[in-house]
Amino acid sequence: MYKNVLVTGGAGFIGSNFIPYFCEKYPDYHVINLDKLTYAGNLDNLKECENFSNYSFIKGDICDTSFVLEVFEKHKITDVIHFAAESHVDNSISNPRAFIETNVLGTFTLLETFRKKHKNSKQNRFHHISTDEVYGTLGETGYFSEKTAYAPNSPYSASKAGSDMLVRAYFHTYGVNVVTSNCSNNYGPKQHSEKLIPTIIRHALAEEPIPIYGDGMNVRDWIYVIDHCKAVNLIFHGGIAGEIYNIGGHNEQNNLGIAQKICEILDQKYRRKSGSYCKLITFVTDRPGHDRRYAIDATKLKTELGWKAEESFDSGIIKTVEWYSCEQRVVERKLTV
Repeated sequence: MYKNVLVTGGAGFIGSNFIPYFCEKYPDYHVINLDKLTYAGNLDNLKECENFSNYSFIKGDICDTSFVLEVFEKHKITDVIHFAAESHVDNSISNPRAFIETNVLGTFTLLETFRKKHKNSKQNRFHHISTDEVYGTLGETGYFSEKTAYAPNSPYSASKAGSDMLVRAYFHTYGVNVVTSNCSNNYGPKQHSEKLIPTIIRHALAEEPIPIYGDGMNVRDWIYVIDHCKAVNLIFHGGIAGEIYNIGGHNEQNNLGIAQKICEILDQKYRRKSGSYCKLITFVTDRPGHDRRYAIDATKLKTELGWKAEESFDSGIIKTVEWYSCEQRVVERKLTV
């Protein structure tokens, strides 16, 4: 069945990994990438799509009701995969309004337009991409499941929890064909430099202090971005309407351990005259509301849809360091020309 799939936020980290994968896998689908191109959106991440006949890009704001309706009508949108979001926790602390507007109002605008265009159609799907941060924090044991109560602790996670609740309400109130996926921390190529792993790599290669919040023992469940993309594809096509699916790599790592592992990889690739890159690790004041541990139970996704993470953290982090190392050298060459 031919589909015109609207992918929001497709120039961001996960979206720009998802779109090339999706376009190649489904050449009979037309993928329309809608992105506002804020600081976190970069069309250079989608250069491999320039020659795809089933790919289009539109610049615009998902909060603009008339614009979103125009996109739906002009491109005959059949389905939505909604990645677009403000996502950096630190930024949500300093400017929470932007997160409420994009993550809550933007999701509402998309849902309402989708509802009006497709009503109770079971052939048209709205897939909402969310985060494990909506569940709050864990102790040293246990995992987040789809039944875990929401307990967001930052303006970012609260805004994503709000958008999740809207998606749920549109299923129960209007019968809209929605699915939601809550994913653990992604890593891999094309991530914005503000995030933890790119920050560590960038600071190390620049011979600058590598900032680590607090004691560095905050734990996250890490998943390689392509494994996440494959899970999104399975959920979009095979997930049960109204259901939530948790996506996790079962790769728990603390921030300090990640920094040390990256430094060890760099020690092997780019030896420093003054000793290990680990010497650059610097502890800084912890941020407010910094959740201690996240960990995902992805049993539902594995048993119902047959998904499993293919990339281990050890193999994925080597690929990631290599990608950012190459990117940084390209930038440095451009600056010296």
